[in-house]
Amino acid sequence: MKIIVPMAGRGSRLRPHTLTVPKPLIPIAGKPIVQRLVEDIVSVCGDKKVDEIAFIIGDFGDQVEADLKKVAENLGAKGSIYYQDKPLGTAHAIHCAADSMDDEIVVAFADTLFRADFTLDTEADSVIWVKQVEDPSAFGVVQFAEDGTINNFVEKPQEFVSDLAIIGIYYFKDGPGLRKELKYLLDNNIMDKGEYQLTDALSSLLKQGKVFKPGTVNDWMDCGNKAITVETNSKMLGYLEGKAELRGENITLENSTIIEPCYIGSNVVLKNATVGPNVSLGDDCVVEDATIEGSLIQTNSTITNINLKDSMIGNHAHVDGRWTSLSLGDYSRMD
Repeated sequence: MKIIVPMAGRGSRLRPHTLTVPKPLIPIAGKPIVQRLVEDIVSVCGDKKVDEIAFIIGDFGDQVEADLKKVAENLGAKGSIYYQDKPLGTAHAIHCAADSMDDEIVVAFADTLFRADFTLDTEADSVIWVKQVEDPSAFGVVQFAEDGTINNFVEKPQEFVSDLAIIGIYYFKDGPGLRKELKYLLDNNIMDKGEYQLTDALSSLLKQGKVFKPGTVNDWMDCGNKAITVETNSKMLGYLEGKAELRGENITLENSTIIEPCYIGSNVVLKNATVGPNVSLGDDCVVEDATIEGSLIQTNSTITNINLKDSMIGNHAHVDGRWTSLSLGDYSRMD
């Protein structure tokens, strides 16, 4: 089995953090979003061995490509890199990895995380992960036949047809069959709202008699903007509370308190500080004379003389003073 991860988007809603780091590499509870995503997918694949993870990226640089390949290798899979030069829609993005679509595949868009307690139903031709949402007009949604299988896909419906949103994770037993449908869309310039839509390919497969089943998740966590990403970080910390992965090495505590759940990276120094709940502190951070709660702080940053909450702070930043809620990018300073 192979996993295909389209992740070439700019992440403009998460700026300034995505000006220097691609959104899928933003850490959530100490691990990049994309790493948590593929680890979760491997866990629901059960006995199916994942032998390749293909990442579809923009011009992210050599180091990012090396980091992504390492993510795959750590899961016992080959890491492959493909490029999407223009944002032409979900179908176009997936087709960029056409050379890796020669087996069973899972497609997972790298801007979401999920919690689930099931294993993959590989008897179906396809499984589409869905979650009930309040406003389905912002999503692709599914409709069901009487037997519980999926019988229709609607992209961003303006009138109510269903409130079960497609969360961006799909299983296909026949990877070459999906590749053929995607190629047909591109070759015949079949677009909707100026983009090549995956739901058009799915609808074609339905007409051919393919059986689509829903895969439901317990929680679906977005990382679209600063506020939602901080919330997702808090949720993930709650799921992982008490696990060893939430603590790095060489943590220095001087007259300080950690209120769980928190992720504390390696070589972090806390002096006269209260950290938590729901805080992620990356490696080599220093927090002094400060209180932090409900925040996500990346690596090598210094936080002093402040009561901080609901904040997101990048790498190599410095914050000192009166602010209470911030969204501060890499190599920035506020004092």
